[in-house]
Amino acid sequence: MEERKEQTTTPAPSAAPAPSAAPSTGTAAPSGFRPSGPGSFGSRPPRAEGDRGPGGRFRRPRRKSCRFCAEKVVAIDYKDYNRLRSFVSERGKIVPSRMTGTCASHQRELTQAINRARNIALLPFANN
Repeated sequence: MEERKEQTTTPAPSAAPAPSAAPSTGTAAPSGFRPSGPGSFGSRPPRAEGDRGPGGRFRRPRRKSCRFCAEKVVAIDYKDYNRLRSFVSERGKIVPSRMTGTCASHQRELTQAINRARNIALLPFANN
């Protein structure tokens, strides 16, 4: 005799999500909520007392000093092309003080001198 295999049909997926295995606390957490605190999901284990990361010892980066303050420059001259050129990037942008270490007052003076040098064509507005 012929054997017939019974076809099993899988139930259609329901629209409601399956209940989670975690116990409910009674309040609904917003979507994307990640618990925080010691030992919670996704937290990093605490570091040992002497552990300072992959490099070993912690080193604070050296503070950059202002060139103009070091040289005791009274005023930044817009005609001093060679000095101003080092504060302009190869694309023609003024390099920020966090890169050069220039203090705030000299950075303002430097910006004014670069703009004046651009207006009389000592420095380019942009390099192609």
